[in-house]
Amino acid sequence: MVKIRLQRFGSAKKPFYRIVAADATVKRDGRFLEILGTYDPNKTENQVKLENEKVLNWLNVGAQPTDTVKTILRKSGLLKEFADSKKQVK
Repeated sequence: MVKIRLQRFGSAKKPFYRIVAADATVKRDGRFLEILGTYDPNKTENQVKLENEKVLNWLNVGAQPTDTVKTILRKSGLLKEFADSKKQVK
């Protein structure tokens, strides 16, 4: 199973995350399949940068976002876009 999850970078108390598609059995900071974007909780503006087409592609293939990534995708509007595209297919 493929998960869309955060991969931690940065130093102590200054985290920076990549949003990646990775196999569910791999460690958090281990091997990944594709980089989908970044998330920087230390910035107040433009915290999230996503490659929308890649994210939607992985969601269509069946990748499951973690709870934190699901919240990030909901705030960026991608989950709504994904749900709307699924309704159009039916």
